[in-house]
Amino acid sequence: MQTKYVESSLSEENAVYSEMVKAGDGFLHLVKKGQTVRIVDVGGNQSADTLFFNADEIAERYSVQQTVTNQGNVLIGTGTKLYSNDNRIMLTVVADTCGDHDTLGSACSCESNTCRYALDKRYMHACRETFLKTILETPDMDKRDQVDNINFFMYVPFDEQGNLNFADGISGPGKYVELKAEMNVLVLVSNCPQLNNPCNAYNPTPLKMLVWD
Repeated sequence: MQTKYVESSLSEENAVYSEMVKAGDGFLHLVKKGQTVRIVDVGGNQSADTLFFNADEIAERYSVQQTVTNQGNVLIGTGTKLYSNDNRIMLTVVADTCGDHDTLGSACSCESNTCRYALDKRYMHACRETFLKTILETPDMDKRDQVDNINFFMYVPFDEQGNLNFADGISGPGKYVELKAEMNVLVLVSNCPQLNNPCNAYNPTPLKMLVWD
């Protein structure tokens, strides 16, 4: 069951890992079972496109289908359990100061830039390219490991007809989401470089990644 706007009790000074991720950059890090990872929207309304993999068996990864089916909700918030394609719980959202994160819109791509904006936007940097670059630089991973992702801080509501609507962002500077790992997971993030979407005022900004034991 989701509960919106739950603050964390963890202090940044006690984190065992911290990294700033510039807009357009990729991030890949091991989060061990029992550890907590926080994604911070530093500037506000910046999409953190995110994938999770079982660090001990890469073929097991985040599944939007299993997650939506098990929780009966297409939006992610505090209390959401993120399921794998083996129907096992990978992570649990334990704190969230934004709420209603998207797991249906998937990542921006050259093709979607063309469809949504204009033909000349096709060759602009996109999250699928960041995912692919990071995956191909990682041992034991290849392009088949790029699957549907979560878009933290991106708001994509749907209407009664089931249509998705890419709406203005509901996040803000310093908002965050925090997840506890229920297994050893690789966290892969593409900090969206999108320059065409007005939700971030056409100004992509950094994310901050924190991990606690």
